[in-house]
Amino acid sequence: MDILWTLLTLPYAPVRGLTALVKVVAREAESQQYNPVNIRRELEELDRAAAAGDITPEERDRGQQQVLDRLTRPAAGADRTPPQREGGPRRPAPARRGTAGGRRGAARRGRGGGP
Repeated sequence: MDILWTLLTLPYAPVRGLTALVKVVAREAESQQYNPVNIRRELEELDRAAAAGDITPEERDRGQQQVLDRLTRPAAGADRTPPQREGGPRRPAPARRGTAGGRRGAARRGRGGGP
């Protein structure tokens, strides 16, 4: 069955390869973007440019804020929380009572009378 599936999906092999390549490139770009060495280098370049007079202090502050915003925003990876639905916050799931099949309630009724 695996051989048949491989033969049938062979025309899609370039697409699968390209998808895998894009994922690798995206992962590497993200790791470079959040690398502490690169962050520090960007901040130092902003400070040097401001000290040399190439940019104004306001531009430096804006650049620093962009770098810091990039750090505080969640990454596009797995740790991202799902978006909230419109219409307010989500309600928590109701607590479950008893055990599977309602056995607990049946055992309670059999012990000492009651409804």
